[in-house]
Amino acid sequence: MTSQPDPSELRAALESLTTEAFRSDLAEIDRLPTLDIARLMNGEDSDVPTAVGARLPQIAAVIDAVAARMARGGRLVYAGAGTAGRLGVLDASECPPTFNTAPGQVVGLIAGGPSAVVTSVEGAEDSEELAEADLAVLALTPDDTVVGVSASGRTPYAVGAVRYARSRGALTVGLACNPGSVLADAAEHGIEVVVGAELLTGSTRLKAGTAQKLVLNMISTITMIRLGKTYGNLMVDVRASNEKLRARSRRIVALATGADEPEIEAALAATDGEVKNAILALLAGVDGPAAARLLEESGGHLRAALGAAAG
Repeated sequence: MTSQPDPSELRAALESLTTEAFRSDLAEIDRLPTLDIARLMNGEDSDVPTAVGARLPQIAAVIDAVAARMARGGRLVYAGAGTAGRLGVLDASECPPTFNTAPGQVVGLIAGGPSAVVTSVEGAEDSEELAEADLAVLALTPDDTVVGVSASGRTPYAVGAVRYARSRGALTVGLACNPGSVLADAAEHGIEVVVGAELLTGSTRLKAGTAQKLVLNMISTITMIRLGKTYGNLMVDVRASNEKLRARSRRIVALATGADEPEIEAALAATDGEVKNAILALLAGVDGPAAARLLEESGGHLRAALGAAAG
C-alpha cells in the first residue's frame, strides 16, 4: 500500500512548490472592488499562454509520438486526480463527437472513478495502487500512451499511473506545473508548464488548470489533425448526433466543396451521413462505396484519398 506521508514533511513539500506559493502582495485582495479583482485575475491568466509557449517543443514531440502510436491502433489515456483528472475526462469525452473517435480510443481516468468528476473522493489521489488497478483493466500495449496530469507534479495517482504504464512498455507523458517534478521525471516525456503562484494560494484550478487544459487541447487536437481527422481546419470526422451537428456537417461539406444544398444532401445520403465521405464523393466525382474504399485505402486521410482518386 502507498505509505502515508508525515504531515510536517507534506507541509514542507507543498511549501516548496511554486503552485503553492503565498503571494503577500495579494493578502488583502478580498478588500478590493470587484472590478479590480477581476483585472488582477485577468492579468494573472494572461501569463498562462506564454508559459505554455515555452514548452511547445516538448509538446510537439509528444504529439508526434502519440500520433504514430495511435495510427497503429493505440489509445490515448489521461490519468489524474481532482481538477487535473476532470480536465482529462473532459478532453477524452469531447473526442468522439468532435473527431468520431472509436469508443475507448481516448480515455480519461480520474482517481476515485466516474463519481469523482462531480464529487470529491477523499484519499483517492494518494494511491498509486489505485492508478495501477485502473490501468490494469485497459491491458496496456506499447502502442498506447498514458499522460499523467498533476499541477503539483507529485500526486501519487498520476505518478503511479505513469510508472505502471512505463513498466508495461506504453509511451508515458508527465504534465505538471512545477519544475523538477517527480511526475515529469517518472515519464518518458516531461512537460512542465510553470505558471507560478495562484491568485488564491494553492488553488490550482486557476492558472495551473488553464495551462493543463491548453496543453491537453493541443495534444488531442493536433494528434487528430495528424491522423487525418480534419481537412484543413474543418472537422470532417464530426459525428452528427444532434440537429446542431447535422447542420454543422452540411456547412462543412459546403465549405470544403462549394456544392449547393441539393448536392450536399444527396452526397450525405449516399454516404450514410459521413462528412468526409461526402466531401470525397463530391470533389472526386465518385459514389458512396468508392469514397469509402478510397478513404479506407488512404488510412482515413482525405487529402491522400483525393490524390488517389485523381491519380
